[in-house]
Amino acid sequence: MSLKSRIEAVLFITAQALEVKDIAEILKEEETDVEEALLELIMDYSSREGALEIDDENGYILQVKQDYMDIVEQLCPVELKPAVLKTLTVIALKEPIRQSYLKELRSNAYEHVQELLKMGLISRHRDKNGRSFNLRTTPKFAEYFKLKGDAKTLAKIMDLEKQARENDEEVSAEDLDLSEFVEE
Repeated sequence: MSLKSRIEAVLFITAQALEVKDIAEILKEEETDVEEALLELIMDYSSREGALEIDDENGYILQVKQDYMDIVEQLCPVELKPAVLKTLTVIALKEPIRQSYLKELRSNAYEHVQELLKMGLISRHRDKNGRSFNLRTTPKFAEYFKLKGDAKTLAKIMDLEKQARENDEEVSAEDLDLSEFVEE
């Protein structure tokens, strides 16, 4: 196995940028040899018209080129920002919920709803009077969070935690038997 191939394997398997010294330590090689092989590897990737590149801005990392990120986002959900996650939580716990009511609860809700719709985690349908929208989670929501069932499952989990707190019990994930709610 060549040093370049071994470095490529390290970069492929790690999800974070690594410094030359880190790679050298992992492979038990000299830093100068690793740096030389890294430069060759970077040239190899840049000379072919593939979807991958080695970025060296904050350490070295193997990543998908920006031009291909739309494909990646379709296949691998992106982490939700905390504010968007809070909005999604409100929707899940109170579904179906009127978008106008959600806006009262969460001031930036409209922007969050747009993002969640784009991700396919919620659906939006006009209510009976046609003046507002009703929001609810989609099957993709359950898939994203590896839940069995729908958002009512999340409500049950939250209720279990609430009951435990009301009884002044310490609550941890180990204490709650969530096996019926969460896929392995």
